[in-house]
Amino acid sequence: MNPSQAIVPTAAPAVISVNELTKRFGDATAVNAMSFEVTRGEIFGLVGPDGCGKTTTMRMLAGVMRPDAGGISVDGVDVLCDPEAVKLHLSYMPQRFGLYEDLTVDENIRFYADLFEIPASARAERSQRLLAASGMEQFRKFRAGQLSGGMKQKLGLTCALVHTPKVLLLDEPTTGVDPLSRRDFWRILYGLREEGVTIVISTAYLDEAERCNRLVLLQDGRARYCDTPQALKRRMPGALVSIMSPSGRAARDAISGCDGVSHVLLVGDGVHAMVDDADRRIPELREALAAAAVPYTEAEVVEPSIEDLFVALLDDGARS
Repeated sequence: MNPSQAIVPTAAPAVISVNELTKRFGDATAVNAMSFEVTRGEIFGLVGPDGCGKTTTMRMLAGVMRPDAGGISVDGVDVLCDPEAVKLHLSYMPQRFGLYEDLTVDENIRFYADLFEIPASARAERSQRLLAASGMEQFRKFRAGQLSGGMKQKLGLTCALVHTPKVLLLDEPTTGVDPLSRRDFWRILYGLREEGVTIVISTAYLDEAERCNRLVLLQDGRARYCDTPQALKRRMPGALVSIMSPSGRAARDAISGCDGVSHVLLVGDGVHAMVDDADRRIPELREALAAAAVPYTEAEVVEPSIEDLFVALLDDGARS
């Protein structure tokens, strides 16, 4: 597939429109002619490895970094023409959110409410509701520096939401956060989506990509593929064969050179192999494993994960 043809337009009106967005730093192009649209009330993911352009894109969407080319519209506001006006429509939570560790939870929330000139009466109601949703009511008097990493992220999200934005930009908010806090964080995001908040979240965790309504796979600053997780999985070339083995590396080495095998990915309990024809290749894979004396318990076709998809599609896109 030609990457320039990979963006699938949405039928619903776009709250965020990104058109041929480009940003360079010297000779390096961090974001290269990126285009996508985000509709109201959806969770939209920017997914890719470190250095693929996620943070640079987020900063341009928030109006804190100016692109070299292209256009951005957020909730009807032209971000390039009026970057200050767009800040009234959105909230941006960068990787290192600016919490004041010497202030308490309540004091941090009050500080951000004052920045947006939220009346005291409205601030109290919003703080109570947001802290209840995040399970942090009992920590209101704790200093931010005393909180765990996951709790700091939930406090950062509360501060980002205190002025009730229509659009929420989250730049890798769960990096380094424990699994339980990640689950709680996503529960909060689902609740916000039900309230009509449009959420753009960047992540390198491919399992989180499964939780997005739609996502765009980024590679080298380009938007390679954009669609729902299920629709993207249907683009998977060939079939995915799961081989359960206690010797994953040995299994990978044994089948990597087999005919019809394009990718072999190590997983926790063995390997995933992308093949052109499962009915034809599975017997050949079994023979290769037996010849190499690699133990395994099963070899069967399975549904690909986003990680499998990412490896296969982006590698294919890099060759195109």
